[in-house]
Amino acid sequence: MSRPFLPLLPVLLLAACANAPDIASRLSPYRIDVRQGNFVTQEMVAKLKPGMTRDQVRFALGTPLVTDIFHANRWDYVYHFQPGRGEPQMRRLSVFFEDDKLIRVGGDVVPASAEEAAPAAPSAAAQRILEVPAEAKKDAP
Repeated sequence: MSRPFLPLLPVLLLAACANAPDIASRLSPYRIDVRQGNFVTQEMVAKLKPGMTRDQVRFALGTPLVTDIFHANRWDYVYHFQPGRGEPQMRRLSVFFEDDKLIRVGGDVVPASAEEAAPAAPSAAAQRILEVPAEAKKDAP
């Protein structure tokens, strides 16, 4: 190295350190996406009809994550998604039975297409009762 460039060495080193925060963000460890619970889509909820048995509901939605002995007539489907980077998401769906028949569904399940387009923040997810459409009655001949 020649002597005229020696005074420029500290300037070059400082210029290289100016990009250190950008490099540090690229060198952060990889974080995996963690999914826990039952992922229930709006299409799955649309299959539910009033009067369905517990076995039929289990076939449509899967085995519930929570079956509470204190609330034997309610099944809770809970889904938690923690992305590697970003805000966690929580979804809940409750299925209510009376005399082992489905009577109503409540929760914050959103359509799959809207969830893929723009993931909702956990605080923005509204708790609501989802109406289960009744089957059309046929006139007896």
